[in-house]
Amino acid sequence: MLFDLKGKRRRTVQVTYVGLAFLMAAGLIGAGIGSGTSGGIFDLFGGGSGKSTANKTVEKRITVAEKALQLNPRNQAAMITLVRSHYTLASADANQQTGQFGKDGKKELAKASAVWQRYLASNPKKPDPSLAAVMLVAYSKVGLNQPTGAARTAEIIATDANTAAAYIRWAACSTLAGQTRKATLAGQRAIQLANKAQKAAAKQEVKAATSAATAAQYCSG
Repeated sequence: MLFDLKGKRRRTVQVTYVGLAFLMAAGLIGAGIGSGTSGGIFDLFGGGSGKSTANKTVEKRITVAEKALQLNPRNQAAMITLVRSHYTLASADANQQTGQFGKDGKKELAKASAVWQRYLASNPKKPDPSLAAVMLVAYSKVGLNQPTGAARTAEIIATDANTAAAYIRWAACSTLAGQTRKATLAGQRAIQLANKAQKAAAKQEVKAATSAATAAQYCSG
């Protein structure tokens, strides 16, 4: 768990986290979740086509979602589809060893970010935590490197998960964003949620997560 991760093991988890976020995004899009279009990528080409065909399918889904937003600017399902779709395209330009997104990938992340902000501005009753997890990777150092965006998405994830690890991550992201009060409150909540045997470890993790020197290690997972 988060309390036990140090050095190379933490980096391994960070890269794994990027990979899992990609698989989650691709899987949900492939299943047709988060859009008004029936079926998904897997239905369209049977799971056997190449990457270029997959990208073309995702791009078509983007076109459909954009048209849906033109008809209804507050169509949250269309926004969710766009965020996941742009993230999937971005992941095609990510280094699988380091998780670092390339130039083209970052352009797609920027598009995902614009729609994500629009989605949040539409005031969903409960922001999608799995979508927030995708955007946390997008806003991390391997992606757009935008601490403010990361802090907001980490807050959504922590509120939904309500675990010590999630609040430690939020504390770290808030620290990077210069949001001292939120970092303090998130750290306090993390310690409260830790069980008795982990209180001491949680306090140490919060201290490290809210340190300017090590906060980045905790923000991305």
